[in-house]
Amino acid sequence: MLKINILSALLMAAAVGLSASKSKPAADKRPNILFVISDDQSYPYAGAYGDKAARTPHFDRVAREGVLFNNAFAASPGCSPSRAALLTGLNCWQIKEAGTHASSFPAEFQVFPDLLEKAGYAVGFTGKGWGPGDFKASGRSRNPAGNAYLAKKHQSPKGISDVDYAENFKDFFKQKGADKPFFFWLGTHEPHRTYQKGIGAANGFETDKVQVPPFLPDLPEVRNDILDYLYEIQWFDSQLGKVIAQLEQAGELDNTLIVVTADNGMSFPRAKANVYEYGIHVPLAVRWGSEIRKGVVAKDVVSLVDLYATFLEVGKASLPPYRTESKSLVTLLKTGKAQRTTAFSSRERHSSSRYNNLGYPQRSIRTDRYLYIRNYKPERWPAGDPTRLDSDGKLEPVNTAFHDIDESADNIVIREWQNPEITPFFHLATDKRPAEEFYDIIKDPGCLKNRINDQNLASQVSKLRDELKSYQLATKDPRETGNGDYLESFPRLNGEIRNFPKSP
Repeated sequence: MLKINILSALLMAAAVGLSASKSKPAADKRPNILFVISDDQSYPYAGAYGDKAARTPHFDRVAREGVLFNNAFAASPGCSPSRAALLTGLNCWQIKEAGTHASSFPAEFQVFPDLLEKAGYAVGFTGKGWGPGDFKASGRSRNPAGNAYLAKKHQSPKGISDVDYAENFKDFFKQKGADKPFFFWLGTHEPHRTYQKGIGAANGFETDKVQVPPFLPDLPEVRNDILDYLYEIQWFDSQLGKVIAQLEQAGELDNTLIVVTADNGMSFPRAKANVYEYGIHVPLAVRWGSEIRKGVVAKDVVSLVDLYATFLEVGKASLPPYRTESKSLVTLLKTGKAQRTTAFSSRERHSSSRYNNLGYPQRSIRTDRYLYIRNYKPERWPAGDPTRLDSDGKLEPVNTAFHDIDESADNIVIREWQNPEITPFFHLATDKRPAEEFYDIIKDPGCLKNRINDQNLASQVSKLRDELKSYQLATKDPRETGNGDYLESFPRLNGEIRNFPKSP
């Protein structure tokens, strides 16, 4: 009788244990996603791309242990529209207010962090998510990048954010729950201006190793300015390294898709806020344990809008009920099969830089070699109006304007524009431009020689002109469907509104 009672007790205990195991959900082993995005970093300023002055060991590790992209392009050369495009998988001209700078973000566009959250992911961000802009004005309750983790601060050099990105990620990781995969957006404010002057040289960066782009004067002050920019890239890279170390310690590194990129190009004249090469061409490296190829340098053209479909596919999350322009990179990462041959970029308003807050509308199409640009308002000044009005309505000096160049009054190209060594570069950055431009990037990465009328390239010009226009019509770009001024009607909700005289 005793044996029967013991047997009954064991069977009952087993049944209780089985019932408990059924009631407790199994851990979700879908991969984590870590998205790391710097603010204003052009290709090729990373060690993995051969830059001898840059110090990016953690980006280089991601590249070495995964796929490094040589031809990755932002949807816009400005941070707010570029980030909105990758969050929605759409072109900037398709997302209304979100496609311009410092406006709002209509809730009708479904962002991938929300879709991943609906699919069971814990989502969060630190540093700079989507912005600048006012997402609450559109009825959103949080930044489109996810739940904010911004509480942890630390002391940092002048010009560098005091947000402790790595510690905020640690808080998120502790709070997310062990059974949930995560999506985390780590957005640094670096290397956005302003820079602490001389911080690069003071930290051992070497001026003789600097790559000075051909559209800037090769002068000591410019080289030192680039060193300060590189110091901030190193700061960004160090934060990436700290988070990778946390993932390794938690045993989650190889189960995490890591994507490292930038929102747009460097904040120097003729780079950021221009659809030239140094405004839209950005670094991109991807690591995902044994799930993708390793040690691969990919020359395929990709757009940052492709991250939308990539993240949703990896997370087994549903696409929105409307078509996006995003093409998942998963197949390319795994097998090398490319999904596109061209990337599209655009610009409307960047900053308050012209009369009546007008922008400088541009569209571009980029292949692995050529760049075609359409300037819709060639009568406007591309870097902003050359003069503005002070509080008394009087004209201020010429070097206080050109506000589409970050910190223009502090920039040597604007500040010392009458210096004969600098004058040609000043005109490159600020002079009015023709309606069409065409560049052979292999021969001319600085976009100095417009080949639009080169008969030897006539067939390539015609092909890309037609392909861009067809794509704009297919995606209902107001600049081609006859309602382009609609894109200039969106209010600017953040930042200074400056006063400029009306053009004659």
